[in-house]
Amino acid sequence: MHSPIETDAVIIGAGPVGLFQVFELGLLEIKAHVIDSLPEVGGQCIELYPDKPIYDIPAIPVCTGRELIGNLLKQIEPFKPQFHLNQEVSTLDKQADGRFLIRTSQDQQFLTKAIFIAAGVGAFQPRTLNLDGIEAFVDKQVFYRVTNPEQFAGKRMVICGGGDSALDWALHFVDHAASVTLIHRRDEFKAAPQSVAKMRALCAAGKLQLIIGQITGLETSHDKLTEIAITNIDGEIQKIGLDALLLFYGLSPKLGPIADWGLDIDRKQIAVDTACFQTSTPGIYAVGDINIYPGKKKLILSGFHEAALAAFAAAAYLAPEKQIQLQYTTTSPKLHKALGVSPPTFE
Repeated sequence: MHSPIETDAVIIGAGPVGLFQVFELGLLEIKAHVIDSLPEVGGQCIELYPDKPIYDIPAIPVCTGRELIGNLLKQIEPFKPQFHLNQEVSTLDKQADGRFLIRTSQDQQFLTKAIFIAAGVGAFQPRTLNLDGIEAFVDKQVFYRVTNPEQFAGKRMVICGGGDSALDWALHFVDHAASVTLIHRRDEFKAAPQSVAKMRALCAAGKLQLIIGQITGLETSHDKLTEIAITNIDGEIQKIGLDALLLFYGLSPKLGPIADWGLDIDRKQIAVDTACFQTSTPGIYAVGDINIYPGKKKLILSGFHEAALAAFAAAAYLAPEKQIQLQYTTTSPKLHKALGVSPPTFE
């Protein structure tokens, strides 16, 4: 096992609030490492609504989830955060010197002075298909995420789901796979309307097959998944051959090991002091949808506000002897230097 990474701060969660937490800490000269259970940065914005419009980000009339994450990543570039993706925090232990030792599911360790939990509603896990024998084929022929699209080239693909992920991949693989069959339990979709329209046009052209029903059985041969059985609303069973099965049934948030850290938990959320967004454990802060307090509103802009106050509180916690001055990015030469921008000129 490698030696622990030593850092001022660890942020758990790489969604929009976690990313903005990097920015607010950076302005106060606090470097951060970011851990997330998902394979890419962005949290719910990327996993659940990457191409759907968001209208309530201040000064941005409309942007997609993907655009918001892209802008946040650009904003935090000056602070060079390090991301540790596709892993969960498994244990947390307070050390004799007051720091926290964090271990992750990939056996990485961090020694940090402060922790910011920005894990949304918890670590996301894909909702799985509950069918006997399917576990043997997960990450071989059955997939809940696509990390290497090239591996499906020329394959007979079956894709299940009615959201953006299912339709986006179905539309993508039409031009790369031997065949694509989309399965959904009903003939209504939660995906973007333009994606649904494209899917139906491809079905009409015979380039994509849509089946309304649910997978109810598997056929195997020589340790390979060869067919699936699909039952429609009338109870009729149809079997189709396949090489790969992609399942997009959505994500299920779980608080996970955080529930065992001795923090005050209220209805699977972390109670905080709204003056500083510190949890019941000094040095650990909770921002965004993971926290709860009187009047809490689960909005991205609320999380941004919480991240700012948590950063100032952490700066005072990390250096109690230091006077923390409130500076403005408009006029502060120190912040201009940190951001790598030229000071404004006023005529």
